[in-house]
Amino acid sequence: MKKIAVFASGSGSNFQAIVDAVKAGTLAADIRLLVCDQESAYVLERAKKEKIDSFCFSPKSFHGKAAFEQEIVKQLKSKDVEFIVLAGYMRLIGPTLLQEYPEAIVNIHPSLLPAFPGIDAIGQAFDAGVKVTGLSIHYVDAGMDTGPIIAQKEIEVLANDTRDRLQERIQQAEHTTYPEVLQQLFMNEKSIPSH
Repeated sequence: MKKIAVFASGSGSNFQAIVDAVKAGTLAADIRLLVCDQESAYVLERAKKEKIDSFCFSPKSFHGKAAFEQEIVKQLKSKDVEFIVLAGYMRLIGPTLLQEYPEAIVNIHPSLLPAFPGIDAIGQAFDAGVKVTGLSIHYVDAGMDTGPIIAQKEIEVLANDTRDRLQERIQQAEHTTYPEVLQQLFMNEKSIPSH
């Protein structure tokens, strides 16, 4: 069973989907830690309810990214974490974490990468008037949503879609797709190329 940490910055709906998949027995993972960079994030409440340890930090109280990532690494090592799952973590991962967890950090992004990287991908896609968007699950590298893609799911933009409706449909797809892809990844690590 893979020992994982989930990183999140917001409400934590993908965190919850991962927790629920573990409880249902469809994801063979042991969630050792939630890492959060926002003290007011609802995901912290979710972790408390699920009796999952959390590490919440304020980036401003550290001298730069390397300093807080060193503290994160310390926390991860103390929990024997093997793999990092980003679930709405709104910070770029820096060299400190990338070196400690090479090819062991994945992210979910609400667009068909390489289209619409960065923040507000759903708004970007909606404003661009694309007919199809979706979600991507990818390995994390030093770039902004540039790592090797593991899986993608297309979602049609409907004629009567609002930005909120589209976001809702993408999030629903994320909540089922992310745990499924993580399970495939953990079961078939040897067969999924990372480059």
